Amino acid sequence: MTKSADLRKKDAAGVEQEVKDLQKAHFGLRMQKATQQLSNTASLRSTRRDIARAKTILAQKRAATEGGSDSSSTK
Repeated sequence: MTKSADLRKKDAAGVEQEVKDLQKAHFGLRMQKATQQLSNTASLRSTRRDIARAKTILAQKRAATEGGSDSSSTK
């Protein structure tokens, strides 16, 4: 499980990479579930939530950088 504080310390590129890694991990878990090899099905839920958490933080970072550049250009 990735912590929100750890994700917030990373830059936008680092969070994007984390999202990609989590999506790959989630895909692997889905394949294991499909082939009846996954014993801990709760891991699917936790990775899905980790992806959502990382995407939310990424959107906040992008909004902060876009908002900061827009407000400075209008002044």
